[in-house]
Amino acid sequence: MTSRWPLRLTVAICTAAATLVVVVALFKTRIDVPTVTLGLLLLMSVVLRSRVGPVRAVLDHVVCIALLLLSGPAATVIVAVLLPLTQDRRLPLMRRVFNGAQAVLCATAAGFVYVTTGGVRGDAVLDAPGHATVSGFAAIVSWLTVNAALMCLVLWLDGSGPTPLMFLRKVAGATALPMTGYGLLGILLAVVWIGGLGPIAVLLVLVPLIVARWALSLYEAERNAQAATMRAFIQVIETKDLYTRGHSERVSDGVGMLGRQLQLNEDRQLALEHAGLLHDVGKVGVPTRIIQKPGRLDDSEMDAIRLHPARGVELIGNIPFLEEVKSAVLHHHEKYDGTGYPAGLSGTNIPYFARIIGIVDAFDCLTSTRSYRPARSVEETLQILLQDRYTHFDPQLVDSFVEVIRRDGWKAAAADQPAPDETVRAAIDHDDLSLGSGGGASGSAAGPEA
Repeated sequence: MTSRWPLRLTVAICTAAATLVVVVALFKTRIDVPTVTLGLLLLMSVVLRSRVGPVRAVLDHVVCIALLLLSGPAATVIVAVLLPLTQDRRLPLMRRVFNGAQAVLCATAAGFVYVTTGGVRGDAVLDAPGHATVSGFAAIVSWLTVNAALMCLVLWLDGSGPTPLMFLRKVAGATALPMTGYGLLGILLAVVWIGGLGPIAVLLVLVPLIVARWALSLYEAERNAQAATMRAFIQVIETKDLYTRGHSERVSDGVGMLGRQLQLNEDRQLALEHAGLLHDVGKVGVPTRIIQKPGRLDDSEMDAIRLHPARGVELIGNIPFLEEVKSAVLHHHEKYDGTGYPAGLSGTNIPYFARIIGIVDAFDCLTSTRSYRPARSVEETLQILLQDRYTHFDPQLVDSFVEVIRRDGWKAAAADQPAPDETVRAAIDHDDLSLGSGGGASGSAAGPEA
């Protein structure tokens, strides 16, 4: 967070309001077995965080919703005070303070809604379980709503990070359903507790949840290892040519943007981003003198360049987790009219991911500096893509990509790229595609000389 006074004032107001609520709750609550047991469980999540992955956020929600039914809103607020203690201590102090106040205010809102909708606690829950569930669900929704509203407020005041709209779309919207599910698990925990099992309910309900989260953390660690492996490939390539530094990462980001626009499921989205990252991995087998050659390529040099998709497939062919991206790597230089390589595929015969990568690859090439030209503007490049619909690119995918770039923007290549070399006489080279008047590799050589 920044030091600007509106943001600091907002954090101070939230903290003061949370403190007042806690003071009132201290005079209204009675410390009982559920409060002590679940409070200690919450503190144990500090240890669990490092041992079995990120369980804290899940336990927070389950425990606090369960306490609404077990001990009432005041006890829930008191336990919510413990939440700042479970945060990562590497976070800035102001952020930790705000997160703690936010948790208390969310618990307060949830408790208020639970009571006003007729929610009961303790043994009375078993007399009207349906009504308690409806009130509990309303409390869950109010918790998530207040949490999202406070986050949007500080993001708006901060201005240096994600926008409130981006937060709502990518974070709040994406987590609303699973967090609601965890809240309902809290209701289940309370009902099982009140039904006669008492603290043993924690073992029956929460232990399986913790084990599941641990398994998920192992899967996440494996995915991170996969990403590290792929980036190691890419770093080798990009040491050959400073002009293409960061290209593969940007293509991966770009195809990710387009994939979300196309509403791909999670597995296909991840595979697409992997394919974008690895699309040029075969260039590791292309001689450096060819990659760094700034001018026109002769036929044999162009043939070496055109082998890089096949070499890329050879490199990743023995890595099982990359099985589904092979066709995208192999065919990302195919063109919609059939004039591309290596197989001369056309139209929808070109694999779907390859068609996506071809668009983003060309877009990033043209918006990046090359030895023979400065970077083109984003809007100019979008017009080139639109111009070459049907000939080089899938028209529907181009329309979707143009829409998402104009809506969300594009992070251009790093400003520390070398400036164009004024001694180079070629207008284009093998990094640019044949984009109509935009110029690019066409035929058996790199194109016309300047």
